Amino acid sequence: MKLALLGCGTVGSEVVRLMRMRATELANRIGEPLEIAGVAVRRAGKDRSHLGLDPDLFTTDATELIKRPDIDLVVEAAGGIEPAKTWITTALSEGKSVVTANKALLASDGPALAAAAESGRADLYYEAAAAAAIPLMRPLRDSFQGDTINAVLGIVNGTTNYICTRMTEAGMSFGEALAEAGDLGYAEADPSADLDGYDAAAKAALIASLAFHTHIDLGDVHREGISSLTSADIAAATADGRVIKPLCIATRDDDGISVRVHPAMIPRHHPLANVNGAYNAVFIEAESAGQLMFYGAGAGGTETASAVLGDIVTVARNRRSGARAFPPEAAWQERPVKEIGQALTRYYVSLDVVDEPGVLARVASTFAHHGVSLATVSQTGHGEDAQLVVVTHLAPDAELAATLEELKQLALVRHVSSTMRVEGE
Repeated sequence: MKLALLGCGTVGSEVVRLMRMRATELANRIGEPLEIAGVAVRRAGKDRSHLGLDPDLFTTDATELIKRPDIDLVVEAAGGIEPAKTWITTALSEGKSVVTANKALLASDGPALAAAAESGRADLYYEAAAAAAIPLMRPLRDSFQGDTINAVLGIVNGTTNYICTRMTEAGMSFGEALAEAGDLGYAEADPSADLDGYDAAAKAALIASLAFHTHIDLGDVHREGISSLTSADIAAATADGRVIKPLCIATRDDDGISVRVHPAMIPRHHPLANVNGAYNAVFIEAESAGQLMFYGAGAGGTETASAVLGDIVTVARNRRSGARAFPPEAAWQERPVKEIGQALTRYYVSLDVVDEPGVLARVASTFAHHGVSLATVSQTGHGEDAQLVVVTHLAPDAELAATLEELKQLALVRHVSSTMRVEGE
């Protein structure tokens, strides 16, 4: 069974290393040896002797490698949109199954890739695209087919979870936690894809698509980053018995699907509250299976390569037996995707207020005016330090946003010091 590897960076190199180290095991699991027949790279002359591969296997012509008649399957580990999209489409159209971890491409062009796989009667597998080594895509793709998933709540970005953890546990500022994450290799030199939520949004689109049997485009995902997170927000959550986590949230009901990524408070007793550092976890609520959580390392070259190898074994077995996995996209239905304003959320709101009679009644009436009911209200401090802390019941996000705007205009409210969505309750 001959394999073409496209890209030999962090993940690609680990795929090579693990394939060589586990060659006998993989051959036993597939039923025949698995051979790397070519590796497409940007610079063919670079010293890669540490990989133990014949230098003649490296080429800069990925298309020629893909089209070679002896190539059985293709592993795309280059990343990015182009030329990865063209390479994967070419391979699938040639009837060669593809394994990829390219979340950005899958989130933006999933239907086109699925159509190419259907046209070429080939498999397209991407277990490593959403949570690295955590087995998540396969259960969503296969194990839950007899069930109905109603909600997915997850931490799918290790960089932002590390920052939130250090701000909570060590009292660091956002800048200090980000700097430490960079020193430890958890944050890229340009961390904007993580901090601004783009990485999590791509993963959320893939997870929601499989969970709800509906194509969710990257543009369907409401995205907010964590760059505005402050030590005061962390302290407010702690004082209220909650922690702040960077969440991926996907829900479905009779009116449609909501998919969003943003920081939120969750109660300390929630299973995700103790997912710390650079770890990831995804919490699923299904009608029959109930509540389940998938936990583990969500990033790293070795961890990602492990999931890639699992997919390689699956598609190799399918090719050897002349079979093909049923493509999940073939049974997907079109369902409406809600705007963020339609999403039902709770809010934590902290207000610096004038310390005089009638303030609580005026604030409560503002919430009531927008149809938002209050779960809890408490006052702390006196005089210049007077503060009202409000936690709402579920309400449309648009109504909560409108309430906040009106509160900011009240003379009795000096400052809206903290606002945060509350999940998991």
